[in-house]
Amino acid sequence: MNLKCIIIDDEPNAVSLLEVLIAQTTQWQLLGKCYNALEAIDFLKKHTVDFIFLDINMPHLTGMELAGLLPKETKIVFTTAYAEHAAESYAFQTIDYLLKPITLKRFLAATQKIEAAFGRQVIMEKTEGKPDDDYFFVKSGKTLRKILLDEVLYFEGEKEYVRLVTGTEELLIYRRLKEIETQLPQPFIRVHNSYIVNTKRLNKIQDNHIYIGDKQIPVSDKFREGFMEMIRQRIF
Repeated sequence: MNLKCIIIDDEPNAVSLLEVLIAQTTQWQLLGKCYNALEAIDFLKKHTVDFIFLDINMPHLTGMELAGLLPKETKIVFTTAYAEHAAESYAFQTIDYLLKPITLKRFLAATQKIEAAFGRQVIMEKTEGKPDDDYFFVKSGKTLRKILLDEVLYFEGEKEYVRLVTGTEELLIYRRLKEIETQLPQPFIRVHNSYIVNTKRLNKIQDNHIYIGDKQIPVSDKFREGFMEMIRQRIF
């Protein structure tokens, strides 16, 4: 995937390492290297990038402070030697949070997350404006039951079948969760190997869990980025 990025970091060795990793493992265009926040602000006024690698601990203006000055839609991969800023970083359009020293294995995992994030964005742009079907049918014995999408709270995978939960009933569907996932429109999203949720019906998000009514549903590492990307679009 041909993406455009820049590196913002006051440590020359860290910049050089990222530059080598980008060159050797991706097809991305590294448009620039900035060694402080003011230099980065000036660069971004003149150039358009898809995302930025942003160090957190920089003098005068930290990476978090700089992120707060950038357009809300700016996608960021934070880089830092400190883990304690991870939760704070997700107030922004954060794709990943890389701890220094960055290893090749961890960088390759980050490239997959980055390209997956932009792949989802392309799909969303292609489907934007298309009307979604507001119902579907579920086979129950010899009957096809009509289910309104807005009434569905979540789907829970249980081995060979899926439990469909609404505000008033539960139904078993003898299909795999992955098959159902491919047929669902937004605002449904996979948050765990065992759960697809209707984001219209969630009440709150707290400590890597979401709450729909009285149900607490975990958000796994595998699906957290895609889920938070959707949620960030509605954070005021």
